[in-house]
Amino acid sequence: MARSIMEVAFLSAEKVEFDNVKLVKLFVGDEPDGKRDLGISILSMNVSEEALDEVWAACEGLDVLEPIRVTTEIERGSKNTGKFIVLHVEPVKAAAAQAAKPNPAQQPAKPAGSQPEPAKAN
Repeated sequence: MARSIMEVAFLSAEKVEFDNVKLVKLFVGDEPDGKRDLGISILSMNVSEEALDEVWAACEGLDVLEPIRVTTEIERGSKNTGKFIVLHVEPVKAAAAQAAKPNPAQQPAKPAGSQPEPAKAN
């Protein structure tokens, strides 16, 4: 199976529970193709069983049309078509803020205390 990460606009998440079965479906928007859709192209993707609660919680605070980063696994469907299975969702702004924050482990070490003055040539 192949993995893919895409940035799309969040539209909705839907949770269905019946007979001890839980399902979560993610609805996202993409750029319209101008042939079949004009306003926004709507995609729906099923969420992996292992990520149901995590993805639902990640979607709770999102605004409609907010950019999100979605990690998916692509499973082979019928007639060799791909089915996107959602593994992880995060807002793009949170990911950008995390990347902008300097990591103390990557900063050059600062000298501690006072350093002796270099020897002067006479």
